[in-house]
Amino acid sequence: MSHGSRMPAAIAVLTAFFALTAAPLPDELIQTMRKHAWAHKNDEATAALESARKTSDTSSPKWLAAVSWLARGSSFVRNWDRAEKYGTEAYEGSLALLNVRSVDEDRNIETALGAGVEVLAHTYDALGRRSEAVVFLQEQRNKYSGTSVETRIQKNLLLLSLEGKSMPALDAPEHVGSATLDPASLQGKVALFYFWAHWCGDCMEQKPVLESLHRKYADRGLVIVGPTRLYGYVKRGRKATPAEELGYLRGSFNDQHPLPAWMSTPVSTQNFVKFGVSTTPTLVLVDRSGVVRLYHPGQLPYEELASRIESLLG
Repeated sequence: MSHGSRMPAAIAVLTAFFALTAAPLPDELIQTMRKHAWAHKNDEATAALESARKTSDTSSPKWLAAVSWLARGSSFVRNWDRAEKYGTEAYEGSLALLNVRSVDEDRNIETALGAGVEVLAHTYDALGRRSEAVVFLQEQRNKYSGTSVETRIQKNLLLLSLEGKSMPALDAPEHVGSATLDPASLQGKVALFYFWAHWCGDCMEQKPVLESLHRKYADRGLVIVGPTRLYGYVKRGRKATPAEELGYLRGSFNDQHPLPAWMSTPVSTQNFVKFGVSTTPTLVLVDRSGVVRLYHPGQLPYEELASRIESLLG
């Protein structure tokens, strides 16, 4: 073979090599998809993912996690066709992996499956198919009961179905702080339930809002309850037994971030599963008749909460 005839083949090999080396690594791709999702740069995210598809293992957990972030980003900008397309890829790809692996074996499978279910349910609802979305979420919650995605699925189910329903009873096997939960004290009151975590910065930011609400509305019938749970670790992520973590909450944590004397704080993992608390804080507002009027994963500003509370206090 002549030197000239070898050149095109050599160029092709080099082109393929540089294409492979230039392709985003899976972890980088996940970060890119997450960044674009929160920035609402959906077209850029789609282009980046589809470019990476050519050189990626599209059955891997990391690939599916990246896809799931594109699905979420598409739902953020209400591009429902794209959300359904990539949500389906994340969901069905996760199901294929679960033939040989478990949900909790790989954090990326948990991410892809949870987001796939979430996005598909939101898409059905946005397209006017709420009853289908609710049934789908109920099926998925039952299927993955006891796994790490159960709470996330429950959150999305409650987003579509809890408001207008009676407030479920809280589990209260343990308490921190000085007040214990007395269900009778909630009767006839407007109640704001603030689900929080000791490691949660957003919860620390929400706390002054609650204190202001208490000062203004407690005399008119507002009660604030602050359920939390144990996570198996304390400050700086140090592993802890349940007894050690309770001691931390009652001791050094409370010394640094005092729990209000007027807020009962039951401690129960079951409450967080029941109320779908995969996002902290989560806020649930209940009227005087015990009916849920607001279910909101995430922070809310004083003005919005005050307006809603005013309307319920009458």
